[in-house]
Amino acid sequence: MSPTLRGALLSLAAFGIYATHDVVVKFLGHSYSPFQIIFFAGLLSFPFVSVLLMADRRDANLVPRHPWLSLARSVLAVATGGMAFYAFSVLPMAQCYAMLFATPLLITILSVPFLGEQVGIRRALAVVVGLCGVLIVLRPGTAPLSLGHVAALGAALTGSLTSIIVRKIGKNERSIVLMMYPMLMSVGAMGLTMPFVYRPMPFQDLALTGVIALFGMTGAALIIAAYRAAPAVVVAPMQYSQIVWATFYGWLLFDEHIDRWTAVGAGVIIASGIYIVLREGTPSVSRNQPVLENRSRLDTGTIPRISLWLRRFGPKEG
Repeated sequence: MSPTLRGALLSLAAFGIYATHDVVVKFLGHSYSPFQIIFFAGLLSFPFVSVLLMADRRDANLVPRHPWLSLARSVLAVATGGMAFYAFSVLPMAQCYAMLFATPLLITILSVPFLGEQVGIRRALAVVVGLCGVLIVLRPGTAPLSLGHVAALGAALTGSLTSIIVRKIGKNERSIVLMMYPMLMSVGAMGLTMPFVYRPMPFQDLALTGVIALFGMTGAALIIAAYRAAPAVVVAPMQYSQIVWATFYGWLLFDEHIDRWTAVGAGVIIASGIYIVLREGTPSVSRNQPVLENRSRLDTGTIPRISLWLRRFGPKEG
């Protein structure tokens, strides 16, 4: 099997696991606050992350070199996770993914003022087309918009801002600093909400929060293996396979049916996102590749970013 095919298959498996992760989020979201789900999933993620980070034996402290940007990134990561989990709990899965897939479009836009990226006319037009796809999904004025739609779009925005900050400060900060602060803030912030939102969880539901943590880390491990085997331009577009899983799981488990306009809008968003990835994969287009360099799943902020794992444990930088 060629490395490119192996990378593609590994990434497809990873995004299938991520989609299953989101099914568990949606299932628990029917009974519990997203804050409670994130708190326990984050708490149960610490053993996985801590074992890996114990391998970092370098003599250095955990004080960030960019404290304010690190704080902003941590806050944005917490907001991304909260809004994404809420959106999954109240929206049809396919519709939720369609709006979260706007993240690469927003990263492309934000890379201009924050990273000094020069976006050519073709990528700019792809962004415009993709945003039109978002409007097709939302259909403002003809279909009722809910807090779930606002949360999904908010997660796409805050997730893109988080990615931009990582690219801006990532080369100057230790990976362990970039990994630990958002996780600590997530568990700490969600812990503060527990007196107000907590509902007793039977053992099976608590175990499902552990499944969320396990699936998140398993998906991350598979993505790392995929990026080691194949170039980013092959791996990155595979995230859009989640819409297939979302449609299947929504139909099978939640009696959801993707409507025509959601399908059309999702198709437009995905096509524009893939075009942006392919343009960034052309060396003559730009030295900056903000979408390709963001190697994490583009919809939740509860798992340390794949680019940071690659910096710490792999030969590739990103």
